[in-house]
Amino acid sequence: MELKPLCIGALETYPNLLLAPMSGVTNSAFRRLMREENPGALGLVVTEFVSVEGLTRQNKRTIGMCRFKEEERPLAVQIFGYDIERICEAGRLVEQEGADVLDLNCGCPVPKVVRRGGGCELMRQPEHMSRMLASLRKAVSLPLSVKIRAGWDPKSKNAPQIAKIAEDSGVDLITVHGRTRTELYRGEADWDVVAEVARSVKVPVVGSGDVVCIESAERALRSGASGLMIGRGALGNPWIFSDILAASRGGACFLRDEFQLIRVLRRYRELLSEE
Repeated sequence: MELKPLCIGALETYPNLLLAPMSGVTNSAFRRLMREENPGALGLVVTEFVSVEGLTRQNKRTIGMCRFKEEERPLAVQIFGYDIERICEAGRLVEQEGADVLDLNCGCPVPKVVRRGGGCELMRQPEHMSRMLASLRKAVSLPLSVKIRAGWDPKSKNAPQIAKIAEDSGVDLITVHGRTRTELYRGEADWDVVAEVARSVKVPVVGSGDVVCIESAERALRSGASGLMIGRGALGNPWIFSDILAASRGGACFLRDEFQLIRVLRRYRELLSEE
């Protein structure tokens, strides 16, 4: 297993391991904790997904979700919504906040998001998604990425077609979660879909889904993905990025006991209290 730099437009990060956006989890405190516990092993962190409706209406809580500390860089802010004008306005606001990457969520399976046309629902409206991405690309100059799923359901795994639309619209990076919307987080992620997307476009493709240890990371990278995005695996093991990096260099993982876990929880409490 070899880890490499990951190029997202003009931005180059190392290694090609990314912290996935998780609603209610990847706030500034959690992102900083992951940086501290995985020094040099985490290429990019992503915020919780941010509503463009709240952001463009100057909702204080929503604006706060976009704020970050310098030690979190490089960092991507992920936005979601349906209205193209608001998407573009939100993108400009994110750029003004100084984010390194703007990410558009086209893969969230949550009912309250898809009912309003956002998240994975956009994969069922490719023409609208194409216009949205093209408009967003014109609205901002920072690197642009998009996160999608395998498709809406097992009968409509259209991730390769959606990825081509994203590439043609000027997106710099595509992340694919190997489950469909109807699967939510059940079953196993389909890394064959990730491999198919990686073959179908020239921009970097990052894979996501069920990377929870060194062995699963090794299997995932064999898909041809340019990098790995890890979410729930980091909840179970806050050192997963360091473990994968150490394994890629032929080293051994450090053994940790319950005292290390207690130390991490105390540090997380400290970071949360700052917020």
